[in-house]
Amino acid sequence: MSIATRTGDSGTTGLMYNRRVSKAHPRVEAYGSVDELNAAIGMARATATDAFIGDNLLAIQKDLVIVMGELATAKEDTQRYLADGFQAVTPALTAKLDALVAQIESQSITFKGWATPGMTLHSAALDVARTTCRRAERRVFVLRDTGEVENHEILVFLNRLSDLLWLMARWVETHAPESGTTDASKAP
Repeated sequence: MSIATRTGDSGTTGLMYNRRVSKAHPRVEAYGSVDELNAAIGMARATATDAFIGDNLLAIQKDLVIVMGELATAKEDTQRYLADGFQAVTPALTAKLDALVAQIESQSITFKGWATPGMTLHSAALDVARTTCRRAERRVFVLRDTGEVENHEILVFLNRLSDLLWLMARWVETHAPESGTTDASKAP
């Protein structure tokens, strides 16, 4: 079977359970933005020079698959989605992010005022992921405001993730050789 199915040539795309919607549908915009976020985090992971950041980014990418799956399911198919064994975004997913935020905040991180992305390739990639996360969060808010998504935890997860990505970028900058710290492998 070819990746080129041609089913989208008419301007529609498939959701879970074969529902067809316009490629411009807000649901497609939301899960597409999370897909972009996953790719941006992949770029940040590819530039990681330490296992702490790289390993945690990989775990986050796996959790984003849960977010995308739930967003790619029409509201009327949510119960079927869960009955089929797919996961929903839960407070437990957000709690993992909260734990990482606390872990990083307990370390010596230096920043003053507004952060200017680009001190290192890795921190810049994390900042691109952060801004992509904020866009995804805005797209999910549109779905929530129209009643298309009822699971508020998706928004909490994305909000916390953007905070975490900002902290990770500052952690990377603090531990970069240019900042005076030469031991970039020292993870919190």
